[in-house]
Amino acid sequence: MERDSIRSVQPRAVLFDFSGTLFRLEEDDSWFEGMQVDEREVDGHVQAELMRRLTAPTGRSVEMTPEAYKAWVNRDLEPHLHREAYLHVLRQSGMPDHHAENLYARVIDPASWTAYPDTAEVLKSLRRQGIKTAVVSNIAFDVRPAFEAIGAADDVDEFVLSFEVGAIKPSAAIFETTLTRLEVAPEYTVMVGDSEEADGGARALGCGFVLVDPLPTTQRPDGLRRALARYDISV
Repeated sequence: MERDSIRSVQPRAVLFDFSGTLFRLEEDDSWFEGMQVDEREVDGHVQAELMRRLTAPTGRSVEMTPEAYKAWVNRDLEPHLHREAYLHVLRQSGMPDHHAENLYARVIDPASWTAYPDTAEVLKSLRRQGIKTAVVSNIAFDVRPAFEAIGAADDVDEFVLSFEVGAIKPSAAIFETTLTRLEVAPEYTVMVGDSEEADGGARALGCGFVLVDPLPTTQRPDGLRRALARYDISV
């Protein structure tokens, strides 16, 4: 994790990415029961590669026609483009249509996402301290139910989701929308995320930024706490 130059001001708001930061999509073996890739049963190695292709924050992982690439680039702006793009990735990975549809349904189900161990308590602690929070995510489905499931929905001041606001990170527009809603200036704001390219875009507005590692949830018990400690926020 890298922190920007040390600031003399205490942050008044923290912005969080969703995938790989607060929650992680962690597959269960049962998701792949009976599924095949290139007419072979899905093993652990193939599972891991499929999940990597579905959760990588930037770049493309399979061959794409110009039309498919356009859907991929804009997938987080429109649910129908998101579906089209991800089904293309799964089909290009050798997965039959019906299996691709079933796995995609898992991806967009908030109940499929696992919270990092410190997510709920960090959000609650920030609220207790009067520090505003927002979830700023490039995503095409509503993640609020995932926070409701861990009792943290009321601890988030704003959900700024790309498909709802029509802008994707690293565009300044999504961060500007967030800061306006929170009524906090960028110099008093820190963005926490797992993508230097996407989440790091907040720095262009003058926000601080801390990069976290999107490790499996069992391997990152206090990553959010350690990230915020770099800005002298104790949670």
